[in-house]
Amino acid sequence: MDIEKAFEEAYERASKTEKELAVDIKLLIYAYYKQATSGSVHQFNFPNNKDIIRAFKFNAWQQISHLTKEEAKIKYINLINSIDL
Repeated sequence: MDIEKAFEEAYERASKTEKELAVDIKLLIYAYYKQATSGSVHQFNFPNNKDIIRAFKFNAWQQISHLTKEEAKIKYINLINSIDL
């Protein structure tokens, strides 16, 4: 399987969906995507403002920061494929 191609296709499907997803699923999608594309959250500073949404997103990313970029891509692909988009 070409992980890069599958990742791009999953991203396109997720980006174009109009389906309303549960907040926890949205956070996982965000976290896997950020880890897959940016790497470890430890390279970035915690949001220093009072934006609760950014804090939740940062926390979700931090929780999966132990994954490699490739592992995060695979998890992202599997998650998107498990959702009926």
